[in-house]
Amino acid sequence: MRWLIGILINAILFVAIAGFSEESFYVSSFGAAIGASFILSILNILVRPILIILTLPVTLVTLGLFLFVINAITLQITDNIMGSSFEIASFGTALLVAVIMAIANIIIQKVVFEPAKDK
Repeated sequence: MRWLIGILINAILFVAIAGFSEESFYVSSFGAAIGASFILSILNILVRPILIILTLPVTLVTLGLFLFVINAITLQITDNIMGSSFEIASFGTALLVAVIMAIANIIIQKVVFEPAKDK
């Protein structure tokens, strides 16, 4: 259930970010955002651990900041899979979206999920 909630939250974040930067990040509809969020979650399960293991020395040297680059790479792969309904203009935009999504997910986790766990 939490996985589905995460997909919906990421889809909402995709639509919100696309609303702020229309020329560099484009999502055609909320359905496309849900599809992109689903693909991104599958990539995070299958591809992200392999990328983390392959780039472990760089990640350690950068004190974990290279994980944002890995998240941007998975967003770029999602862009390639989704086609024209989900477009990211550049790698810099993907990196910015990865940082925004990480911060938003941390805030949502602290505000929504942790208080629900305490009850």
